[in-house]
Amino acid sequence: MKPETPFPSSFPPAVLLLFAMISGTGLQAADNGVPVVISRAESRTLTPMQQVAGTLISRNDTRLAAQVEGQVVWVADVGTQLASGEAATRLDDTLVREELAENEASILRAQASVEFSRAELRRLEQLAEKSHAAESRLDQVRLDLAVARSELSVARARTSRSREKLERTSIRAPFNGVVTERFIQTGEWADAGTAVVRLVDTTALEVQAWVPVVMLPYIQSGMVLDFSANETEGSGRVRTLVPVGDRQSRLYEVRLAVDADGWSSGQGVRISIPTAESRMATVVPRDALVMRRDGITVFRITADNTVEQVSVTTGIASGDHIEITGGIRPGDAVVIRGNERLREGQAVQPSETLPGA
Repeated sequence: MKPETPFPSSFPPAVLLLFAMISGTGLQAADNGVPVVISRAESRTLTPMQQVAGTLISRNDTRLAAQVEGQVVWVADVGTQLASGEAATRLDDTLVREELAENEASILRAQASVEFSRAELRRLEQLAEKSHAAESRLDQVRLDLAVARSELSVARARTSRSREKLERTSIRAPFNGVVTERFIQTGEWADAGTAVVRLVDTTALEVQAWVPVVMLPYIQSGMVLDFSANETEGSGRVRTLVPVGDRQSRLYEVRLAVDADGWSSGQGVRISIPTAESRMATVVPRDALVMRRDGITVFRITADNTVEQVSVTTGIASGDHIEITGGIRPGDAVVIRGNERLREGQAVQPSETLPGA
């Protein structure tokens, strides 16, 4: 056995002091344990949720149709933005204008006939006061006046219909929207009822989804539901809940009123819908979970700043937190950073933030 070699006395005092400081620091770090970041288990009200596929649709999506027959002289192109009242399609109105002009002329003739009969009736009534007019002639003029008035009413009605028909040769947008489809081309003949274009309001959107009957008890009109698409998230209020299911799919329609900003009609989303009543649960940050071969573990901080390995079972997720059942109680300090290599009973230096942050 080799004798111990005495510490060289020839080292300067400054070197000896530095060596002592380094040795002391190393011992202190070992005594204090591994730095870790902790959080607290909480008690929260959670609602079991399930994601359901949905689609953003327009509340105003319609096919505009011709109300009178005629040859198409103009159709708005796909992509055209139309204001309410603006024409989307025009039909040839030549014959309608001729009809209108004829009916307006009929009004003038009928008015002239009414005025003539009135004047003749006044003249005969004055003569009758002097016993110069035969009663039969008065009766005839009164009849002529009634007929003239009737003809005037008919002419005015025909003119009104012609004007309405002329107006209907222009198929107009009932709301602000964009033309997304054309069903007819310039030069083609359109019968009354023929669809000409599809108009979609891109500012009035809602999410449409179909849910199974088991979800209906947990969906209420007016409640707010979250939805997402890729990295974008949104929320909408339940506007429509149809209590009659589809005969083939056995699903029920739900619609959410949403803000159109950032969303497009036809876009697919995932809606989070409750599947059971809310309940109180113990939750921890997701980062507190350590996946190991024997199950899921959470490291709890003990009173003497050592860690205790606790096996848990996960439940409902809520954002960055998740429900756990096992030996963790609300208020317990659990490790959320530095827990990957911890061992049962290991000493730690717990803090609420990362060292140096």
